[in-house]
Amino acid sequence: MKIQSLFPKSFFVFLFSILFLYGCSLNQENELDQLPALEISNASYGIDPRQKMDVFLPAGRSAEKTRVLIYIHGGAWIDGDKSEFLQVKPMVEQAFPGFAMITINYRLYDFASRQNRFPAQEEDIKAALLYIRSKLAEWDVSEGILLSGASAGAHLALLHGYKNREDDIKGVIAFFPPTDLTSLFGFNNLTTLGLTEIMGGTPQTVPLIYQNASPVNFASSDDPPTIFFHGETDQVVPISQSERLETALKNAQIKHEFVRVPNQGHGFTAETNAALLIQANTFFGDF
Repeated sequence: MKIQSLFPKSFFVFLFSILFLYGCSLNQENELDQLPALEISNASYGIDPRQKMDVFLPAGRSAEKTRVLIYIHGGAWIDGDKSEFLQVKPMVEQAFPGFAMITINYRLYDFASRQNRFPAQEEDIKAALLYIRSKLAEWDVSEGILLSGASAGAHLALLHGYKNREDDIKGVIAFFPPTDLTSLFGFNNLTTLGLTEIMGGTPQTVPLIYQNASPVNFASSDDPPTIFFHGETDQVVPISQSERLETALKNAQIKHEFVRVPNQGHGFTAETNAALLIQANTFFGDF
C-alpha cells in the first residue's frame, strides 16, 4: 500500500531553499567577521629615522591563534635594511603559514662620524620589542614570538633570546650568527677593524663590552629553544661561531638544533633557505 506524504513536494522545496539561504548567510557573516590582511610600512618605534619596522598581518588573524615571527636584518651592524626580508618572505609564509611577520631596522654604526657604537643596536631591538608588545592587542595577534635573523641580525636575535629575554619569546632562528665576539676578533683584517670601531676597542681594552655583546655568555637553562644554520665554507663568520654556540647550549641544557650546511658560505641558495625554514617550523612545532 502506498503511503502518502503528509507534506507536499512544494514544502520540501521551500524548506531546502530556506536552509540553503541560511547557510550562505552564515558563510557571509563568517567571512565578514574575519580580519583582512594588513601591511603597515615604516612604523616608528623611536625618533631616529632608522628606528622603523614593517608589519605584515595575515587575514583571519586572532589574538588566540596568530603567532608572530620577527626578522632582524644582517649587514655587520654597519649596513643592511629591513627590506632584506622581502627576499625570503614568500618562503617564510610557506613554512610558517598564518604567522604575523615583522621586520626591523636599527641604527647602524657610522665609520665617518663614529656614531651608533654598540650597544646602540641592542638598545634598538629592545625598544622595537617594547613597541611590538604594546601593539599586539591592537594588531589582533598573540603573545607568542619567534625571533629570527641572519648574520648580525642573528646575533641580535640570539642576544635578545638569551640576555634580554621575556617569556613571550618562544624560540630563536639564527642563520650564520656571530656568537662570541671575543673569539671572532682577529678572524681577518676586516673583522678586526670593524669590531674595533663598532665596539670602541679590542677585547683587551674593552673586554666587558665584548663579553656583554656575546650571546654565548648568556645561555641559561630557561632560555628558549634555538635552531641555527651555518655554511661550512663561510668566510665571513666562521662556522666555529656556531660550534661555540652549540657548546654553550649543550652546557645550559637548552633545546637546540645545529644544522651544518655543506658547500655553502655566508648566505644560502633559495632552495636551501626554503628547506631550512620548513625544518625550523618542524623543530618548534606548536607553542
